Amino acid sequence: MNALNTALQQTQNSEIQISTQPKETLLSLPHQLKQQLPLSVHAAEQIAAHRATIQNILTGQDPRLMIITGPCSIHDPIAALEYAEKLKQLQAQVSDQIFLVMRAYIEKPRTTVGWKGYMYDPSLDGSSNMQLGLEKSRELYLQIIEMGLPIASEILSPMATGYFDDLLAWGAIGARTSESQIHREISSHMPYSIGFKNGTDGSIQIALDAIQSASHPHQFLGMSQAGLPCILESVGNPQAHLILRGSNTGPNYSLAEIDKIRSKVKGDLPALVIDCSHGNSHKDPMKQPEVLRTIVAEREHTQVCGVMLESHLVDGNQKISCDMTYGQSVTDGCLGWDKTIDLIQQVTNELRAAQIKRSA
Repeated sequence: MNALNTALQQTQNSEIQISTQPKETLLSLPHQLKQQLPLSVHAAEQIAAHRATIQNILTGQDPRLMIITGPCSIHDPIAALEYAEKLKQLQAQVSDQIFLVMRAYIEKPRTTVGWKGYMYDPSLDGSSNMQLGLEKSRELYLQIIEMGLPIASEILSPMATGYFDDLLAWGAIGARTSESQIHREISSHMPYSIGFKNGTDGSIQIALDAIQSASHPHQFLGMSQAGLPCILESVGNPQAHLILRGSNTGPNYSLAEIDKIRSKVKGDLPALVIDCSHGNSHKDPMKQPEVLRTIVAEREHTQVCGVMLESHLVDGNQKISCDMTYGQSVTDGCLGWDKTIDLIQQVTNELRAAQIKRSA
């Protein structure tokens, strides 16, 4: 019996060792992917100009309203390019009052489990071909940029930033990661403006602490463009700002709510961007227009610099399947394009009227 117990124990130990053996798949290094899919000189100059415009909007030098709009997360590059083409045409019509940035999220934060985004699983089949995801994501970004649009994304995996740091015009840190030290350090190193969202419980202090941290220089462990561990030395992000996204208990985009926040903050409130989705719309994408109209009506008092919209070609959302609706989100529900264009044109007219009134 003792011999049998010993044999069983050895077998169990062997199974444990085998089952916990990590699997490793090597990826292209950041500089290799950039060489494979290079950024043209013209596109680099365009990105620099877009970054400067966003900074000017955040500091108030440019009075236009920045609207970051696009799918909750990209899953179909063809639909994403169609959306980008429509957005480019709209930009020409509203550019006197609004600066449009395309939301091009390739990572999807998950509370538990689920599809993690185009960068991780571009085939949507659980194969998790991240090498293909990195290539397809960078290729798509370059195509959108060549259309003349600035792009925005959420910084989720710090290891992924080196593959796209030359392409983004704006970035966001989500409600669940604003408290993360590494995300604050990475943000201090990025060459574009980054917004920090308030916590899911509504906590503003988390985001304010993150903004302060990201605004200062840091030395931290990171990955070089050659894929080697290194010490990264940042200079601080001069345009780290606050994103109000509501909370689990309600919205925080109105003048009354912003005044409450101001009364609790020592010193000046950072530049404000409002997420019209999530807690501010009670997670109902069809309520985003109501949120945006209120923001525009109160903007003279709130000094909001920008807003975020979850928008796609088709209203709502769907589950990943073999028979999916083209142009509809597979993550959070979105506002369809027809409603999006009507909303932005209406807001543009309201801003024009307000400008005429101020001039008079």
